[in-house]
Amino acid sequence: MKKNFVVIGAGITGITTAYQLAKLEHSVTVVEAEPYAAMMTSYANGGQLSVSNSETWNTWNNVYKGIKWVFDPGAPLLVRPWPSIPKIKWLAGFLWNTATCTYEKNTMDTIALGLAARSLYEKIAEEEFISFDKSKCGILHFYKNRDYFESAIRSTEMYHKLNVDRRVIGAQEVFELEPTLAINGSILGGTYTESDSVGDIHKFCNELARVLVNKYSVKIHYNTKITKVSKSWENWLMQTDNKDMYACANVVICAGARSSEIARMFGESINVYPVKGYSITITDEVHNLPKVSLLDDEAKIVTSTLGNRLRVAGTAELDDWNRDIRIARIDPLVKWVRTNLPEVNTRDIKPWAGLRPMTPSMMPIVGKGKRPGVWLNTGHGHLGWTLSPATAAKLASLIG
Repeated sequence: MKKNFVVIGAGITGITTAYQLAKLEHSVTVVEAEPYAAMMTSYANGGQLSVSNSETWNTWNNVYKGIKWVFDPGAPLLVRPWPSIPKIKWLAGFLWNTATCTYEKNTMDTIALGLAARSLYEKIAEEEFISFDKSKCGILHFYKNRDYFESAIRSTEMYHKLNVDRRVIGAQEVFELEPTLAINGSILGGTYTESDSVGDIHKFCNELARVLVNKYSVKIHYNTKITKVSKSWENWLMQTDNKDMYACANVVICAGARSSEIARMFGESINVYPVKGYSITITDEVHNLPKVSLLDDEAKIVTSTLGNRLRVAGTAELDDWNRDIRIARIDPLVKWVRTNLPEVNTRDIKPWAGLRPMTPSMMPIVGKGKRPGVWLNTGHGHLGWTLSPATAAKLASLIG
């Protein structure tokens, strides 16, 4: 049966959700607070479509690191010490998931979603003729710390259970795969997943948004922020800051870091916290850029070569809704490039900071809400680019 839907949010999750619903011939309207698609979390992320980076963060080792780094402004994981109710609630949930040992099950579920999403990206790009600087370059994790390397070797077993081609390699093969890495004897080895890839999330979202409008008659309303929600006997009534009113029986919340706020308007309670991440984009016309995508597990820094641009992203910061670009968080990214990729010209650098919508379990919330007509597809954290097509397809199958 054909239904009418309002999808809230035009980032990677909202756009792929609208696409899956439109493919089922539902009538879809997308409402987005920003002037274009993918202007918030989906604007300048690390670029990796990384099944090989599916481990959730709910381990005691990460808890100890977070405590140790709390007063280090350049730390990979930084929890700003001042309290807030959302932060305390999220941290309590994170500790609960750590104590109840959800790490392995949730990691396996994330790997499965990533594999499904990988196939869907191929299908969407082929069917809709979408170009987004995709490169099937593989992802290379490299290690300078013995403990980190041994942990990576152990975790590789989980990937092999689902037939992911992540393999452990020695230092020599690390440099053979990526000759631009600085050879200084500090790299012990790594893991390489040839089937992983990279792409520009912002380009993908805007290309797919264009397809939605032109091919599937989806209406997308930008610069439209929902400010008030009420319920009639059969419809949700949504008032916006433009004084427009939307009436629809079915709503899908894909609002990224704003998802908890939007969900409350519909009588839903979800624990999605805005975890800030940083990136820099380096333009290098000489093309001394890495051929494969890199991930430094100890520094929590990733790279993706997108045409003549190098995207370098990393760090996680719990600071509520603060989106300031702090130099103390950008400097480690620049220093990392100059140390590990000395051939890259760092003259042209554009910094960015965005808020990742994370749940305490690190798992996305996908399915029917408690209120009639409310659906949820949010909370993908740092893996929204990797997982969103799969969760969109899952939600569409639940809706039918």
